[in-house]
Order: sequence, then C-alpha cells, then structure tokens
Amino acid sequence: MRRRVGLGAIQQQKLAAEKYKDKGTDLQESQLEQMTKQMEVFRVKLEEFAMKHKDDIRKNAQFRKQFQDMCAAIGVDPLATAKGFWSVLGMGDFYYELGVQVVEVCLALNHKTGGLMELDELRRRLIAARGQSALHQEITKEDILIAAKKLTIFGNGFVVHKLGKGKYVVQSIPGELSMEETNILNTASNTEQGCVTQSQLIKDLGWTEYRAQQSLDKVLGEGLCWIDNQSENEPSYWFPSLFPGRNSTAATSTT
Repeated sequence: MRRRVGLGAIQQQKLAAEKYKDKGTDLQESQLEQMTKQMEVFRVKLEEFAMKHKDDIRKNAQFRKQFQDMCAAIGVDPLATAKGFWSVLGMGDFYYELGVQVVEVCLALNHKTGGLMELDELRRRLIAARGQSALHQEITKEDILIAAKKLTIFGNGFVVHKLGKGKYVVQSIPGELSMEETNILNTASNTEQGCVTQSQLIKDLGWTEYRAQQSLDKVLGEGLCWIDNQSENEPSYWFPSLFPGRNSTAATSTT
C-alpha cells in the first residue's frame, strides 16, 4: 500500500516553496538595481560624449542622427526635460524653432494641401523658409520628424503618418485619418503622380466599386484631394501633399 504524505512533509514543502519565492524576488530586485545603475552609467557617459563632441553634433546632421540613435537605444529622450541633452548642447532652441517653422509652413499651405504634407516637400519648404540659417546648419528628415512629433502635445492637430518604407506625411488639421483614408494615401504614394482612381483602388485593395467610390468621395469632401474629370477613362483623384516640387497652381486647372 502506498504511503500517504504526512502533514509535516506538506508543511516542509510549503516552507521550501516560500523560500524559493523569496529568493527569486531578491534576485529580481538585485538584477533591477544593477540594471538601473548600469543605465545611469550609460546616461552619464552619453552626456560626457555629447559634451566632448558638441560641435560635431550641432553641425553634422549624420553625426546628430547617430547620437539620437544612441539615446533611443537606452531609452533617453533628449527633449524630455528642460535639462535634456539638447539644452545642454544648446540644441534645444534648434528643435523648438524648427517645430514652430513646421507649424507655420503647414498652416500656410493647408488650403492647398488639405492639411497633409509629404515629408520631403515639407523639408524643401522649410529650407527655403530658413534662408541663410539653412546654409550653416543642415536639417534632415529625422530632425523634422523629431520636431513634428513633439507637436503632438497640441492634440491631434499635428500628427506624423508613415506611408510605406521611408515615406511620411505630416497632418496639420484636427481629426484622425480612418483606415480607409490611410489605405488610399498609401496607394497614391506608390504612384509617381500622387493620384488614384476608383479602378486602381478596386484592383490594389480588393474593394468593391461602391466602397471605393464612397471612400474617394469622403477624402474629396474633406479637402484632402482634388478631382480631375478630364481624364479619358475615369476621374483621377490627386493628392497635392504627394507630388513634391510641383507647382500647385498647375494642378488646379484640372479640377
């Protein structure tokens, strides 16, 4: 007959389990403390590195990006506080000023772009607006993304949307883009002209004719695109935010 486990053995097993649990908790706390100390060392070393290479970070856009990547790797936000790295380096004003210029450029063109501007076009216009200062300090797309993303503190009036690999648009009007609107923008961004048709949405997205037309009517009604009824086969819907470097007035003649 199999011997039954006694009460004393059960209590011993329970005590042993509690000891293992306490030991595991101690180890976790010790590891967390060690990691916290290591991260603080990384942060201090990163600040020392920043001060040592201050001029390179300020003047060299590529070096600045690499520094941003190092900050991101250890979870440091250079603009998180007034005493952040960029302020220590005298770069805080650079990003805040750039953020203001992003707002000015976007709002000045909202009536043409419908509140959406492709990142490359935004950079081109910012360089033109900065004038002589742009000659002494290059601004990259990464710089603009950092400045634009900080504008989200104003609510959903300024949002950065990613469209495919390496493509971004900055939204400067209140409201969130629906999934259908984002899909249409993605499809338009994959074309050289920055436009879509109903048949293209049906083919590329697998939408029904009704869904494609309803979605196009919606983005048209919101002012995000222009319609060209002079096309041979069917109307084309043009997104001014997706054809950088072109004269916007040229497209208005087809509306």
